[in-house]
Amino acid sequence: MANPWFESVAVARARAKKRLPRSVYSAIVAGAEAGVSASENISAFDQLGLRPITAGQTTGAPLDTTIMGQASSMPVMISPTGVQAVHPDGEVAVARATAARGVPMGLSSFGSKPIEDVVAANPQTFFQIYWADDRDSMSARMERAKAAGAVGLIVTLDWSFSHGRDWGSPSIPEKIDFKVALEHAPDVLTRPRWLLSWAKQRRLPDLGVPNFPTGGAPVPGFFEAYGAWMGTPPPTWDDIAGLASEWNGPFMVKGIGRGDEAKRAVDAGATAISVSNHGGNNIDSSPAPIRVLPEVVAAVGDQCQVMMDGGIRRGSDVVKALALGAEAVMLGRAYLWGLAVNGQGGVENVLDVIRGGIDATMRGLGKSSLDELSPDDVVIPHDFFPPAT
Repeated sequence: MANPWFESVAVARARAKKRLPRSVYSAIVAGAEAGVSASENISAFDQLGLRPITAGQTTGAPLDTTIMGQASSMPVMISPTGVQAVHPDGEVAVARATAARGVPMGLSSFGSKPIEDVVAANPQTFFQIYWADDRDSMSARMERAKAAGAVGLIVTLDWSFSHGRDWGSPSIPEKIDFKVALEHAPDVLTRPRWLLSWAKQRRLPDLGVPNFPTGGAPVPGFFEAYGAWMGTPPPTWDDIAGLASEWNGPFMVKGIGRGDEAKRAVDAGATAISVSNHGGNNIDSSPAPIRVLPEVVAAVGDQCQVMMDGGIRRGSDVVKALALGAEAVMLGRAYLWGLAVNGQGGVENVLDVIRGGIDATMRGLGKSSLDELSPDDVVIPHDFFPPAT
């Protein structure tokens, strides 16, 4: 590709689709069951308008902020996503990109790179954990994360046991060996540039999750770790409180979609909340996070930091979320498409696109600071928000 730069997240997605083998691309397409929530996460933003001014626009607003105690060049952080086989450098490339652009990142406990390597590339790394295995195992993962220098913990609760997708789920192997590579050859050979990126590393994609094992156990494959999560009884709020107490630092509960649960998360010790439905991978037909964001903000006030994760594709989406009460947003699949297209440079490109969109929208609204944003800047359909819980 003569020029790897892209001007929008939509272009990054289109290029990622062309570059990745169909099975790999399909694995990172959001959505459970009919994909209603996954689509709605995006379309909900399209239903919100903005009220620009004509004369008197600003020359730009400072976008720097603080996210869970960490300085950030803009109100955006990278959301943790699992096994990033879309590029050989995986989460390390993401860490380098986020460090270069001055934003924090989350690293999934199902990630493909060791936390030590990721923190070395970006010291502003939050470790994400699932309620999986016994408490001793979870404690061991947290201890390792702290020792590696993780600046906070994210506990993800918005992932359901719904597996089937109406358009079909890709066949993801437990590991990639010669036999598996041969089986997938017809798919992979149609994407020579992606194959060449791995050939240059002289290795096959690794589907292991190095941040999951404890006590010197071997690195499990993704589905082995996934099975451990599935076999673990879901946590109670008392369990979450115990986890927060044990971590004793910045602690995010990710997956809140109701005001009453937001209050319980704060009572359990959350210093931050992410309003999220796991990119549409929770119970299908759950509302888009932007629809329930004001309810959550109203429920907790300034007791904790409220962020939103889901459907962010452009800077104007970020501004809409901030106007409706979020203090920052988390970026998920958008950066994976950038990573697939151009590694570290692609992630930087996505972050630049988002930042440029935030800046342009703030100018158009005549705002000189993020604090000036309010619901009055947004055109909201009368039936946009569901009844509060």
